[in-house]
Amino acid sequence: MQTATSSTSVSNKNVVDVLNDLLETSRDGEYGFRACADEVDSQQLKTVFRERAASCATAANELMEAIRACGGKADEGGSVAGALHRGWVHVKGSLGADSALSMLEECERGEDTAVASYRKALKQDLPAQVRELVQRQADGAQRNHDQIKALRDEMRSRKS
Repeated sequence: MQTATSSTSVSNKNVVDVLNDLLETSRDGEYGFRACADEVDSQQLKTVFRERAASCATAANELMEAIRACGGKADEGGSVAGALHRGWVHVKGSLGADSALSMLEECERGEDTAVASYRKALKQDLPAQVRELVQRQADGAQRNHDQIKALRDEMRSRKS
């Protein structure tokens, strides 16, 4: 039989796991947007990518605070998939062909992953304060996705 204390710590562990998954997603986004900013020639896109990287860094800091508040320890670094994604961004950037469009396409793929991660997290049983944070960040990830998609569509229409 579990006591209230052990039940709470299991619950907190689950919440911390969810938050750490989102932390990894946020770090991947930050690093990915920075990689794109480094590779693209367009000043407008450099600015957009740097702003999105800063937004992801802010989200990561908020998640680390929430993890600590739940009695957990924040995981270090991003994911292997995120590292591979950034490597692909650098390869595409070095090839130079349709660099801006390629960077936008890669960013949109990354944002698809982020939106899916937040949707998965919101299906979990989360305390009200944590759910509010996750929902706010999920809304931000969706806005990032929509902005990147709109820029990508605009660039595709210019190429046609």
